[in-house]
Amino acid sequence: MLPSQLAAKKIVSLLLLSALTACANSPAGNNLEQVLSAEERSATENSQNTSNSGPSAGLPANFPIYPNAQLQGVVPPTPTADTSTILTTWVSTDAANLVQSFYQNQLQTQNWQIVSQPTEQNNALIARQNNLQVTVAIQDATPGAATQFTVEYVRNPDTAQATPPTTTTPQNGNETFVGPVAPSVSPTQRANTTTTQSFTDIDKAPQQLRSYIKDLAALGVLSLPTASNKNTQSQQFYPAKTITRREYARLLFAANNQINSSRPALQIREASKNNQKTFQDVPPSDPDFAAIQGLADAGLIPSALSGDSSAVLFRPNAPLTREQLISWKVPLDTRQALPNASLDAVKDSWGFQDAGKIDPKLLRAIFADFQNSDRSNIRRAFGYTTLLQPKKPVTRAEAAAVLWYFGNATEGLSAEEVLQINQQDNNTPEPSPTE
Repeated sequence: MLPSQLAAKKIVSLLLLSALTACANSPAGNNLEQVLSAEERSATENSQNTSNSGPSAGLPANFPIYPNAQLQGVVPPTPTADTSTILTTWVSTDAANLVQSFYQNQLQTQNWQIVSQPTEQNNALIARQNNLQVTVAIQDATPGAATQFTVEYVRNPDTAQATPPTTTTPQNGNETFVGPVAPSVSPTQRANTTTTQSFTDIDKAPQQLRSYIKDLAALGVLSLPTASNKNTQSQQFYPAKTITRREYARLLFAANNQINSSRPALQIREASKNNQKTFQDVPPSDPDFAAIQGLADAGLIPSALSGDSSAVLFRPNAPLTREQLISWKVPLDTRQALPNASLDAVKDSWGFQDAGKIDPKLLRAIFADFQNSDRSNIRRAFGYTTLLQPKKPVTRAEAAAVLWYFGNATEGLSAEEVLQINQQDNNTPEPSPTE
């Protein structure tokens, strides 16, 4: 086994051990312990024959690994996610259809139940075995380019709903903490939370972004009560840490509704748990279902509801990219249909040298953001740049910068302005009763 493969296995083993500690007394914890033990035994027994299997990256024992693929990264569980969730990213020089065929054949051979087959519109293969659900999703199937794909496995959502796991809520000092949310608290209740919080590590954010974090924290958007103690909140924001799609969706929902608390017509409605799920990997039992489904119902994130038949997976634990950061937010700034835009229009307006790497479906949002001038999200989060780097993961500090203001170049509200309004309201004496 190569040193890089050993390092990958060691890192993922530590991640799984951490997950096991969080749910040691649950059925899922016992299952994961068995999976990990089996994986370690398998690695020991087959250490002389691993050239074609590659690192398992925390996947279930004997799970097929595409021979000509390299592990790119492992995303650990997020605070509100199931602690047995593992997301791995891979890249291969082989064509996407070869990767898909390999997993289809191998999973069927190993008696996995195929839940959803890949289609021309959706490159995701979903399979189940016992209480595990695995999703293999092709991320980049551009002809001639390297094939990027993710392999994510999580405890079967239906099983999780029937037997809720025992989880440990991240506390102060835990870098995975970013406004953890108790499942019993609805997004509307969270948006109305006005608990002021100050973070001790804001100085680790770029100087230009620190005020955005301070204002949002003071507004109660970034500091939400923990599940175990509603009076306990983290003193750390970890501004340089990558934000996941789940975290951003949650904060986007909360920030919009808190900043527009005096304008109900501009608020996003939360989804009921009785709503039919839009994304296969975000069931009603998910603690962020109400916010994520609410964004989908409003047409703010790509889904089958918005006409994107390929968006059947939300991939909540995947890193948020820059182009996604902007495309989810801009409709809440313009409050109208996005303008038509071509690749040339984006190149001419922004001057991005890498405009050709932007998802064509997201060009309209990128172009509309330019029309917001100095109020644009891109300028606020990234400053002056001739490279958008659309696939680059977003940091928590950059996400805070985007969420600080909602509106266009001429009309809108910032977190700072809402704080000033709230302060004026609190300092205004009530009128004396008239006789």
